[in-house]
Amino acid sequence: MRQLTEQETKTLFEKLANYTGRSLNNLITTSEDPNDRYVFRLHGNRVYYMRMSLANLSTAIPRTNLLSLGTCIGKFTKSGQFRMHITALDVIAPHARYKVWIKPNGEMPFMYGGNIVRAHLQKFSEDLPEHAGVVVLNSNDTPLGFGISARSSQEARKLDPTAVIVFRQGDIGEYLREEDTLFTT
Repeated sequence: MRQLTEQETKTLFEKLANYTGRSLNNLITTSEDPNDRYVFRLHGNRVYYMRMSLANLSTAIPRTNLLSLGTCIGKFTKSGQFRMHITALDVIAPHARYKVWIKPNGEMPFMYGGNIVRAHLQKFSEDLPEHAGVVVLNSNDTPLGFGISARSSQEARKLDPTAVIVFRQGDIGEYLREEDTLFTT
């Protein structure tokens, strides 16, 4: 595992800031011990989120023997773009700036990989802009996934029931749909 380069860090933080906003700082400083902050490390093309003490211990393990460590946030593509995995949901959900709640009848279509339409929308953050990162929750405040808003909150109120409100980026159904490839290197 190695530290991210400046360009990789910038790309990662831009993606995370799209979902968390100003609370991105809380991701790094959240720890019981003030001397043990959280860090991002790269192994292969995947980015992991872990405590600094755990990252320091990983240096004793040869790279070929280390499969993963910490929480996988996502991976860098060959073109340098960053793609977040569903495993990042537990990290970004508590810090999400914009949230969307869906009705029970919209949970299954979303978890099967579909976008969220207006008919399945229960409520959403009031100041939701267009093309912002959102965390999708069910009516019990359980995170189901994340996506990108297709419309602002003002436009969403006026749309017909079949209009797409959120483009799906990741959902918890991926754990089953992509179980063969989600954790492979």
